[in-house]
Amino acid sequence: MPTDTENPAERPRDATNRSSGAGDVVEAAAPSASRGYGPVFAVREFRAVFLAHLLSLLGVIVSELALTVLVYRLTGSPLLSALTFALGLLPYLFAGTLLAGIADRYPARRVLVVCDLICAGCVAVMVLPGTPVGGLLALRCVIAAVSPVFTGTRMAALADILGEGDLFVLGRSLLRIVSQTALLAGFGVGGLLLAVLSPRGAMTITAVTFLCSAALLRLGTRDRPARSTEGGGGALLKESVSGARAVLADRRIRGLLLLFWLPPMFVVAPEALAAPYADEIGVGPVALGLLMCAMPVGQIAAELYVGTALTPRLRSLIVLSAAAAGLLPLVVYGLRPGMVVTVLALALAGAGSAYVIGLDQWFVAAVPEALRGRAMTLLTAGLMTLQGVGMALAGLAAEFLPVHQVVAAAGAMGTLCVLLLVLEVRRTAPADRIRTEVRDGADQHMTSG
Repeated sequence: MPTDTENPAERPRDATNRSSGAGDVVEAAAPSASRGYGPVFAVREFRAVFLAHLLSLLGVIVSELALTVLVYRLTGSPLLSALTFALGLLPYLFAGTLLAGIADRYPARRVLVVCDLICAGCVAVMVLPGTPVGGLLALRCVIAAVSPVFTGTRMAALADILGEGDLFVLGRSLLRIVSQTALLAGFGVGGLLLAVLSPRGAMTITAVTFLCSAALLRLGTRDRPARSTEGGGGALLKESVSGARAVLADRRIRGLLLLFWLPPMFVVAPEALAAPYADEIGVGPVALGLLMCAMPVGQIAAELYVGTALTPRLRSLIVLSAAAAGLLPLVVYGLRPGMVVTVLALALAGAGSAYVIGLDQWFVAAVPEALRGRAMTLLTAGLMTLQGVGMALAGLAAEFLPVHQVVAAAGAMGTLCVLLLVLEVRRTAPADRIRTEVRDGADQHMTSG
């Protein structure tokens, strides 16, 4: 495991980096040149993880939509229908903190397969005609509680599969791109399924996607030992809490976690208030769809560009500046602009999230390997929880203020908070990395001049 004073992208590595365990040998990525995403797909284990991620993600999205429709048809209650979505966020903090030890205590492949099987089992029970509404909501909570453990374990396993250098960063980037793309396409696919199938019929298909994901992970990835052997059979809660405490006690790791968490907490404001804002400026459903799609499209485009066109050093160089500037486009909401300017501002705000590619590398370099699964699970739990908090606060503020002012204020306050956090992350940066970034920035300036 590299120390905080090393940049893993610059450190000499073995030419074979990591073996997939199935005959695949991955050549280490050169730090001075970006080869795009191709070398990541050359790793057979990653291909299995990638396809499993896509299947399980589509399963989650379609099942959420189908379950929402089913609950509304059974109860006629808009509140219970909306609560079905809300329950997807509420268990994240609980599960991500109290169950995080699972990610390090047990072999990653076993954890991932069991999580998929639990989700498939929950959906299978949801499909049964006799399942009451209370049972449907409880099963929804179980799936949501499994999600941060699954995501954190998979993130930690990627470092084992791809190594801790540039391939890991690009692998994480690809999974994020798939997530954003699936959000854009998943609701459309779910809508088509619900047009020809009943909600329970659509959920039956999602149970199959979870089973296929489990099969891919079981047959397509290597069985590696657990990272941590501390604690006994009954010490999972203690192990999870102590791991979270150890992660948050480290000033460097804590600052990096906050840099993952804070910008998304503020950037969700325009998405949470998209419908009220469309009503405020007098546009219809088509324009509302554009408002909802603009930010994910900007994020996907920027992440693809940064992942393919920039070297690892340049990705590291832009982290703090991109994070600091990412929320500024939202300030334009204060002028109550028309659709063209609004969509452009949202796309730019989405593009600002490309700072996460370089931040991934800093994070995996800072976290000790024995804590990696718990740290990744905590990262996921905090990210989802704070996005939920951000949505709730934006909605609460919009009860008292015009929507355009709320979004503009979120952009301004978020920028101020992130600037303060950037100073903290800068202070805790390893001296070697600061010197490297200053030198690379000067070289880049001389070259462009």
